[in-house]
Amino acid sequence: MNEKEDFLKKMQSMKVKKMLAPLKIFSKLIIVAMVAIVFFGNCIFYVRPNEVAIKQINIGINSGIREIVYNTGFHIIAPFGIHIMHRFPKDLQVFELNDYLETKAKSIKFNLGRSQISSDSYERHRDPGESQKSAHIQTSDGFFVDVDVSIIYHIVDPYKVITTVGPGKLYQTNGIVPKVEPVLKETLGEMTTEEFFISSLRVSRAQQAKELLNIELKPKGIAVEHVLIRYFKYSDEIQKNIEEKKLKDQLVFTNQSKAKASAEEALVKKVREEGEANIKIKLEQGQAYVVTRNAERDLYVRTKHAEGDLMLKLAEAKKKELINNAYQQKGSDKLVGLKMAEVLNGLSVIMLSSSGENGFNPLNLEKGLELFGVKGGNE
Repeated sequence: MNEKEDFLKKMQSMKVKKMLAPLKIFSKLIIVAMVAIVFFGNCIFYVRPNEVAIKQINIGINSGIREIVYNTGFHIIAPFGIHIMHRFPKDLQVFELNDYLETKAKSIKFNLGRSQISSDSYERHRDPGESQKSAHIQTSDGFFVDVDVSIIYHIVDPYKVITTVGPGKLYQTNGIVPKVEPVLKETLGEMTTEEFFISSLRVSRAQQAKELLNIELKPKGIAVEHVLIRYFKYSDEIQKNIEEKKLKDQLVFTNQSKAKASAEEALVKKVREEGEANIKIKLEQGQAYVVTRNAERDLYVRTKHAEGDLMLKLAEAKKKELINNAYQQKGSDKLVGLKMAEVLNGLSVIMLSSSGENGFNPLNLEKGLELFGVKGGNE
């Protein structure tokens, strides 16, 4: 019985061991996973997209800040604070002076050459330390104006940033913030109250502010890309006076424009009337030219007709002259007699005395010629 009991106990213990084997494997896997998590959590550092990192060595011979810039990816570091990695953004950042936080970058999108920053990226990177109230600028003529300004910048050398202004967000609090408003007061404060309304002058002063900021910040590894003056506001009383003055100026300009328009309209009317008068003159000159040419044509036709009539009449007169001359020549009396004899044509019967002194014998030609005043045929 004892051997049988021992055998049963051994079988039970073997079953228990087989049942516990997966638990032991699982526990080992958990231990390995925890070690891996601890290792990756302390020995692997991940640099996110749009970031760079600078390593700080706290223990060792080469302790201090390293100049090597670590880009996006996984990097091995010593755990437990021996190595510390400091992250810095490498994309464009926005620092604003603005009294209206709820309106910041809600719908704007800056096109900045090869780089862009949208409202989404702005909201992702923005925190309360990235903005202050509007810049309170005193103008050159003694008035005050609140100016909303956006500073677009990026970190060009993270090593300089961490060694000059410090890690984390100190590039804003110790780098950007102390320099922005004094520079804006220096550049914009040279403008008069009304010059703020001149956009080209505002852009020029903003460019000057950008240059002065870069002189201050580039040695610290920060480059300013743009200084954008988005809005400015005077006190209500000054604003009202300026608006009234501007309205008066606009009214003056409107009246001047109307007067100029009236003068131009009168000039156009004068030119139109002169043109119409010139057209009438030209038409009348054309009509006079036509009348003159028609008169010349009629004169020419009448002249030629008169010359023709004169030539015909002269020819008729010449003809008559020649006939008369012919009648005066020898033998013309016979011709006259023959012509006179033609009077007898058409007579059927004529009763004449054929005897006596005044008798007429048609067979006596000589006697008949004598009747018509023609001398005898022998002469």
